[in-house]
Amino acid sequence: MHTHNTTPFYQINFQKQFGGGEVYTQFLCQALDNVGINHTLFVHPNANFWHDMVFGNTRIQAITPDIQPILDNMTANATVLTHGSIPKDWRMRITASGHRLVGIVHMPLYGRDQQAFDGYDCVIGVSQYVVDSLHDAGLKSVYPQPWYGVANLHRMTDTSQTITHKSLYDWDLRKGRDRLLSWIEPLYTPFLPKTVWQKKSGLTLGIVSRITPIKQFPLLFNTIAPTLHKIPNLNIEIFGSGGYASVRDLKQALLPIKNQVRFWGHQNNVASIYNKLDFLLTGLPEKEALGLNVLEAQACNLPVLAVDALPFQETVLDGKTGYLFNDPRRDQGQHLHDILNDIINGDKERLQPSTHQQHLQQFTLDAFTQRIAEALPFLLGKM
Repeated sequence: MHTHNTTPFYQINFQKQFGGGEVYTQFLCQALDNVGINHTLFVHPNANFWHDMVFGNTRIQAITPDIQPILDNMTANATVLTHGSIPKDWRMRITASGHRLVGIVHMPLYGRDQQAFDGYDCVIGVSQYVVDSLHDAGLKSVYPQPWYGVANLHRMTDTSQTITHKSLYDWDLRKGRDRLLSWIEPLYTPFLPKTVWQKKSGLTLGIVSRITPIKQFPLLFNTIAPTLHKIPNLNIEIFGSGGYASVRDLKQALLPIKNQVRFWGHQNNVASIYNKLDFLLTGLPEKEALGLNVLEAQACNLPVLAVDALPFQETVLDGKTGYLFNDPRRDQGQHLHDILNDIINGDKERLQPSTHQQHLQQFTLDAFTQRIAEALPFLLGKM
């Protein structure tokens, strides 16, 4: 699917913490390789995780996160693709310098800064839900098709299968409390028991996600924990880390079922986790853009439990690759309770997403590469 492109192409991702946007950046780099686009990815000097990820021909350049060094390191008439928005003065300087500015929007704009993408030549949403939010915000040059993500399970160079306790926290070193706690944590960590994860008997729901405000896990469990408490032999395993407040609030929300919950921290090899769970449980929907964990789980034949709303309605086939349940803020989680009870009692099947290949094929690297190939004229400003 190689094409010949002479337009200089750059990506900007200055995130310092690893998350879905960084996974997305990686498989976009792979797709650009597949269509023959030579490109450079500008990253933050303190973001060390890029070196732990598998890349092809992408040139990764750590650069001072400021507009002048960026401009100094680009050749003329380039296409510049950003993951999320960049500051207004950066946008103006890039376009004034004759470059084409394209934004990949990783979050729905509902409830967010409606002017975050003003000044962009075009924007691309990662789901139809995000695309709709861009239209509703009045943005003019929106690519019509969503760039759905990829179930990219082999993204890290570390392929260790062992799942043991890791840190629950992504410390924000700008905060005095977090900086202090980040110094204290390594002092007591060596004395904690080195438990290797083993699946417990019963029905096991897994959360495989960063614990961030976008997912709204504390609000979800404040609503459903009293109901889940009534379900026998139900286990919840949480694989992911988050900010101090996010983890604290989630633990508080889980108190009614704390004996059924275990935290494992961030794990690199997610495929080895998905293969051992019974269901993936997502967060609440409205701040979610896509949910790469949903795509990954289904690719590992793990069915998903998600709220019956966008964007999950785009990524889960109800009753086939997962079960969509009523928003628990409307029924205190009764519908979810009934689904889980029916599964435990054998009245509902555990589901096999792998039997629905047509659905899963939408979220492969081949399908994503095809989307990039079709979008190249739009991307490069040649339409």
